[in-house]
Amino acid sequence: MIIDVIHPGRANVAKSELCELLAGMYKSDAKPDDIDVIHPGRANVAKSELCELLAGMYKSDAKLTTVFGFKTAFGGGKSTGFCLIYDDEDSMLKFEPKYRLVRKGAIKAKEYSRKAIKEAKNKRLKIRGTGASIAKHKAKRAGDD
Repeated sequence: MIIDVIHPGRANVAKSELCELLAGMYKSDAKPDDIDVIHPGRANVAKSELCELLAGMYKSDAKLTTVFGFKTAFGGGKSTGFCLIYDDEDSMLKFEPKYRLVRKGAIKAKEYSRKAIKEAKNKRLKIRGTGASIAKHKAKRAGDD
């Protein structure tokens, strides 16, 4: 069931079977920065589904769409969050934070052993003076291996 909701200042509306997406205009590029999702009868909407809806609205690729920061309104039925649509994969890799790239599956997270991280930290803490910055860099590199 879809409920039509009119929001002043909202330019684009996308509807699926179970939710309605209201996207605000983003400065001059016509890309949304904040979105309202109306989903009566559902707890929330999957981010992958929202990415596909936004990609369809803006004739973009779902892989280049990032949604984050969703808060569900008290009582349910409506969520508000943020969205970014990138022009190409290079700009997404350049500007998007690493943790969101890992969540999206664009890059793989590096696996560190707990022991190596702690040893590198302790080595960093022992050095004082002008050599501290060099030692910190070397310790960090050692933890990366």
